[in-house]
Amino acid sequence: MYDGAFGVTGEPIMRLGIFSDVHANLEAMSSVMEAYGGEEIDTYYCLGDVVGYGGSPNECADIVREVAEVTILGNHDAAVAGRMDYSYYYEAARDALDLHARELTPDNMAWLKALPYKHVLDGVGVDLCHGSPVRLEEFEYIFAPDQAAECLPIWNDLGDITFIGHSHLCKVFALRPGEVEELPPEDFALQDGTKYIVSVGSVGQPRDYDNRASYTVYDSDSRSFHFKRIEYDIEGAASRIFGAKLERNFGQRLFIGV
Repeated sequence: MYDGAFGVTGEPIMRLGIFSDVHANLEAMSSVMEAYGGEEIDTYYCLGDVVGYGGSPNECADIVREVAEVTILGNHDAAVAGRMDYSYYYEAARDALDLHARELTPDNMAWLKALPYKHVLDGVGVDLCHGSPVRLEEFEYIFAPDQAAECLPIWNDLGDITFIGHSHLCKVFALRPGEVEELPPEDFALQDGTKYIVSVGSVGQPRDYDNRASYTVYDSDSRSFHFKRIEYDIEGAASRIFGAKLERNFGQRLFIGV
Protein backbone atom coordinates (compact mmCIF):
# COMPACT_ATOMS: atom_id res chain seq x y z
CA MET A 1 0.00 0.00 0.00
CA TYR A 2 2.74 2.48 0.93
CA ASP A 3 5.75 3.07 -1.28
CA GLY A 4 7.15 6.31 0.11
CA ALA A 5 10.19 7.13 2.26
CA PHE A 6 11.14 5.23 5.40
CA GLY A 7 12.07 6.62 8.78
CA VAL A 8 15.10 5.90 10.95
CA THR A 9 13.31 2.94 12.56
CA GLY A 10 12.85 1.27 9.20
CA GLU A 11 9.08 1.75 9.40
CA PRO A 12 7.30 3.73 6.71
CA ILE A 13 6.83 7.44 7.39
CA MET A 14 3.07 7.71 7.43
CA ARG A 15 0.82 10.65 8.09
CA LEU A 16 -2.59 9.31 8.91
CA GLY A 17 -5.77 11.32 8.53
CA ILE A 18 -8.16 10.00 11.17
CA PHE A 19 -11.73 11.28 11.48
CA SER A 20 -15.05 10.09 12.87
CA ASP A 21 -18.77 10.73 13.23
CA VAL A 22 -19.50 12.39 9.92
CA HIS A 23 -23.22 11.88 10.50
CA ALA A 24 -24.33 12.63 6.96
CA ASN A 25 -23.04 16.23 7.13
CA LEU A 26 -21.81 16.86 3.59
CA GLU A 27 -20.77 20.45 4.22
CA ALA A 28 -18.55 19.48 7.15
CA MET A 29 -17.10 16.44 5.37
CA SER A 30 -16.27 18.51 2.30
CA SER A 31 -14.51 21.18 4.36
CA VAL A 32 -12.51 18.54 6.25
CA MET A 33 -11.35 16.90 3.05
CA GLU A 34 -10.34 20.29 1.65
CA ALA A 35 -8.36 21.00 4.84
CA TYR A 36 -6.69 17.61 4.66
CA GLY A 37 -5.40 18.62 1.23
CA GLY A 38 -2.74 20.74 2.95
CA GLU A 39 -1.65 18.03 5.41
CA GLU A 40 0.27 15.63 3.11
CA ILE A 41 -1.77 12.67 4.31
CA ASP A 42 -0.67 9.19 3.21
CA THR A 43 -3.74 7.25 4.33
CA TYR A 44 -7.18 8.09 5.69
CA TYR A 45 -9.16 6.17 8.29
CA CYS A 46 -12.75 6.75 9.38
CA LEU A 47 -13.85 5.61 12.84
CA GLY A 48 -17.51 5.22 12.00
CA ASP A 49 -20.96 6.79 12.15
CA VAL A 50 -20.96 7.98 8.58
CA VAL A 51 -24.77 8.12 8.70
CA GLY A 52 -27.39 9.32 11.18
CA TYR A 53 -28.68 12.81 12.07
CA GLY A 54 -27.72 14.65 8.86
CA GLY A 55 -29.24 15.32 5.46
CA SER A 56 -26.68 13.73 3.11
CA PRO A 57 -26.16 10.03 3.91
CA ASN A 58 -25.32 8.84 0.41
CA GLU A 59 -23.08 11.75 -0.46
CA CYS A 60 -21.05 11.28 2.72
CA ALA A 61 -20.88 7.52 2.31
CA ASP A 62 -19.60 8.03 -1.24
CA ILE A 63 -16.81 10.35 -0.03
CA VAL A 64 -15.73 8.10 2.84
CA ARG A 65 -15.79 4.99 0.66
CA GLU A 66 -13.55 6.76 -1.83
CA VAL A 67 -10.95 8.23 0.53
CA ALA A 68 -10.72 5.94 3.57
CA GLU A 69 -8.43 2.94 3.51
CA VAL A 70 -10.56 1.44 6.31
CA THR A 71 -13.82 2.56 7.87
CA ILE A 72 -14.86 1.21 11.26
CA LEU A 73 -18.46 0.30 12.03
CA GLY A 74 -20.21 2.89 14.21
CA ASN A 75 -23.42 2.34 16.12
CA HIS A 76 -25.46 4.45 13.69
CA ASP A 77 -23.96 2.55 10.77
CA ALA A 78 -24.82 -0.71 12.51
CA ALA A 79 -28.39 0.42 13.13
CA VAL A 80 -28.98 1.52 9.54
CA ALA A 81 -27.45 -1.71 8.23
CA GLY A 82 -29.65 -3.89 10.43
CA ARG A 83 -26.72 -5.08 12.53
CA MET A 84 -28.07 -3.96 15.91
CA ASP A 85 -31.31 -3.29 17.74
CA TYR A 86 -31.93 0.45 18.09
CA SER A 87 -35.50 0.31 19.34
CA TYR A 88 -34.35 1.89 22.61
CA TYR A 89 -33.03 5.02 20.83
CA TYR A 90 -35.17 8.11 21.24
CA GLU A 91 -37.79 8.67 18.56
CA ALA A 92 -36.06 11.39 16.53
CA ALA A 93 -32.84 9.39 16.27
CA ARG A 94 -34.79 6.28 15.24
CA ASP A 95 -36.61 8.28 12.59
CA ALA A 96 -33.32 9.52 11.13
CA LEU A 97 -31.91 6.01 11.03
CA ASP A 98 -35.08 4.66 9.41
CA LEU A 99 -34.92 7.42 6.78
CA HIS A 100 -31.27 6.75 6.00
CA ALA A 101 -31.93 3.03 5.72
CA ARG A 102 -34.56 3.78 3.09
CA GLU A 103 -32.41 6.31 1.23
CA LEU A 104 -29.06 4.52 1.05
CA THR A 105 -28.10 3.08 -2.31
CA PRO A 106 -27.65 -0.70 -2.47
CA ASP A 107 -23.88 -0.25 -2.77
CA ASN A 108 -23.68 1.99 0.29
CA MET A 109 -25.89 -0.34 2.30
CA ALA A 110 -23.75 -3.35 1.37
CA TRP A 111 -20.68 -1.39 2.42
CA LEU A 112 -22.13 -0.64 5.86
CA LYS A 113 -23.08 -4.27 6.31
CA ALA A 114 -19.44 -5.30 5.83
CA LEU A 115 -17.65 -2.75 8.05
CA PRO A 116 -15.39 -4.13 10.82
CA TYR A 117 -15.64 -3.35 14.53
CA LYS A 118 -11.88 -2.87 14.86
CA HIS A 119 -8.77 -2.50 12.75
CA VAL A 120 -5.12 -2.80 13.79
CA LEU A 121 -2.35 -1.07 11.85
CA ASP A 122 0.45 -3.56 12.15
CA GLY A 123 3.91 -2.05 12.50
CA VAL A 124 2.84 1.42 13.65
CA GLY A 125 1.15 0.59 16.97
CA VAL A 126 -2.25 2.00 16.05
CA ASP A 127 -5.64 0.50 16.90
CA LEU A 128 -8.91 1.84 15.49
CA CYS A 129 -12.42 1.34 16.86
CA HIS A 130 -15.60 3.36 17.26
CA GLY A 131 -16.16 3.19 21.00
CA SER A 132 -14.32 1.48 23.82
CA PRO A 133 -11.99 -1.35 22.73
CA VAL A 134 -13.59 -3.38 25.53
CA ARG A 135 -16.77 -5.18 24.36
CA LEU A 136 -16.58 -3.71 20.86
CA GLU A 137 -20.08 -4.68 19.79
CA GLU A 138 -21.64 -2.76 22.67
CA PHE A 139 -20.28 0.63 21.49
CA GLU A 140 -19.49 1.86 24.99
CA TYR A 141 -18.38 5.46 25.54
CA ILE A 142 -15.05 6.70 26.80
CA PHE A 143 -15.27 10.33 27.84
CA ALA A 144 -14.05 10.10 31.45
CA PRO A 145 -11.07 8.50 33.23
CA ASP A 146 -13.16 5.83 34.93
CA GLN A 147 -14.37 4.63 31.53
CA ALA A 148 -10.82 4.63 30.17
CA ALA A 149 -9.76 2.63 33.25
CA GLU A 150 -11.86 -0.28 32.03
CA CYS A 151 -9.14 -0.75 29.39
CA LEU A 152 -6.38 -1.30 31.97
CA PRO A 153 -6.93 -5.09 32.14
CA ILE A 154 -6.20 -5.28 28.39
CA TRP A 155 -3.27 -2.81 28.54
CA ASN A 156 -0.83 -5.33 27.08
CA ASP A 157 -3.14 -5.96 24.13
CA LEU A 158 -3.64 -2.31 23.23
CA GLY A 159 -1.66 -0.56 20.53
CA ASP A 160 0.57 2.35 21.46
CA ILE A 161 -2.37 4.59 20.58
CA THR A 162 -6.02 3.67 20.18
CA PHE A 163 -8.21 6.06 18.22
CA ILE A 164 -11.94 6.16 18.93
CA GLY A 165 -14.96 8.28 18.09
CA HIS A 166 -18.54 7.93 19.36
CA SER A 167 -18.60 10.61 22.09
CA HIS A 168 -18.18 13.51 19.61
CA LEU A 169 -15.65 14.94 22.08
CA CYS A 170 -11.91 15.58 21.76
CA LYS A 171 -10.30 13.64 24.61
CA VAL A 172 -6.89 12.18 25.50
CA PHE A 173 -6.26 9.50 28.11
CA ALA A 174 -2.79 8.24 29.03
CA LEU A 175 -2.76 4.69 30.36
CA ARG A 176 0.06 3.18 32.37
CA PRO A 177 -0.13 -0.10 34.26
CA GLY A 178 -2.56 0.53 37.09
CA GLU A 179 -3.37 4.18 36.32
CA VAL A 180 -5.16 6.52 33.93
CA GLU A 181 -4.44 10.20 33.43
CA GLU A 182 -6.66 12.51 31.41
CA LEU A 183 -4.58 14.95 29.38
CA PRO A 184 -5.68 18.23 27.80
CA PRO A 185 -7.10 17.79 24.29
CA GLU A 186 -3.98 19.23 22.70
CA ASP A 187 -1.28 18.05 20.31
CA PHE A 188 1.21 15.68 21.94
CA ALA A 189 3.98 13.17 21.28
CA LEU A 190 3.77 9.60 22.55
CA GLN A 191 5.94 8.71 25.53
CA ASP A 192 7.53 5.31 26.10
CA GLY A 193 5.79 3.16 28.71
CA THR A 194 2.46 4.89 28.12
CA LYS A 195 -0.44 3.92 25.93
CA TYR A 196 -3.04 6.38 24.77
CA ILE A 197 -6.73 6.42 24.00
CA VAL A 198 -7.67 9.41 21.87
CA SER A 199 -11.23 10.43 21.08
CA VAL A 200 -10.95 12.36 17.83
CA GLY A 201 -14.16 14.37 18.02
CA SER A 202 -16.78 14.62 15.29
CA VAL A 203 -16.73 15.88 11.73
CA GLY A 204 -20.46 16.42 11.46
CA GLN A 205 -21.90 16.73 14.97
CA PRO A 206 -19.31 18.20 17.40
CA ARG A 207 -20.50 18.33 21.01
CA ASP A 208 -17.75 20.21 22.83
CA TYR A 209 -19.24 23.70 22.38
CA ASP A 210 -16.98 24.29 19.37
CA ASN A 211 -19.10 24.17 16.24
CA ARG A 212 -16.15 23.64 13.90
CA ALA A 213 -15.68 20.23 12.30
CA SER A 214 -13.07 18.10 14.05
CA TYR A 215 -10.42 15.96 12.35
CA THR A 216 -6.97 14.70 13.32
CA VAL A 217 -3.52 13.81 12.01
CA TYR A 218 -1.14 11.19 13.39
CA ASP A 219 2.49 11.04 12.23
CA SER A 220 3.71 7.51 12.88
CA ASP A 221 7.38 8.37 12.37
CA SER A 222 7.56 11.18 14.93
CA ARG A 223 4.80 9.50 16.98
CA SER A 224 3.04 12.84 17.22
CA PHE A 225 -0.68 13.52 17.23
CA HIS A 226 -2.50 16.67 16.16
CA PHE A 227 -6.07 17.88 16.72
CA LYS A 228 -7.51 20.02 13.92
CA ARG A 229 -10.67 22.11 13.54
CA ILE A 230 -12.19 23.76 10.47
CA GLU A 231 -15.17 26.02 9.93
CA TYR A 232 -17.78 24.92 7.42
CA ASP A 233 -21.16 25.97 6.00
CA ILE A 234 -23.33 25.23 9.02
CA GLU A 235 -26.35 26.99 7.56
CA GLY A 236 -26.17 24.79 4.49
CA ALA A 237 -25.88 21.62 6.57
CA ALA A 238 -28.78 22.66 8.79
CA SER A 239 -30.91 23.50 5.75
CA ARG A 240 -30.40 19.97 4.41
CA ILE A 241 -31.60 18.56 7.73
CA PHE A 242 -34.66 20.81 7.74
CA GLY A 243 -35.38 19.92 4.11
CA ALA A 244 -35.20 16.22 4.91
CA LYS A 245 -37.84 16.76 7.61
CA LEU A 246 -35.56 15.39 10.28
CA GLU A 247 -35.70 16.59 13.89
CA ARG A 248 -34.95 20.33 13.73
CA ASN A 249 -32.71 20.09 16.77
CA PHE A 250 -30.25 18.01 14.72
CA GLY A 251 -29.68 21.13 12.64
CA GLN A 252 -30.03 23.76 15.34
CA ARG A 253 -27.39 22.24 17.58
CA LEU A 254 -24.81 22.45 14.79
CA PHE A 255 -24.62 26.18 15.42
CA ILE A 256 -23.48 25.80 19.05
CA GLY A 257 -21.63 22.46 18.91
CA VAL A 258 -23.64 20.37 21.39
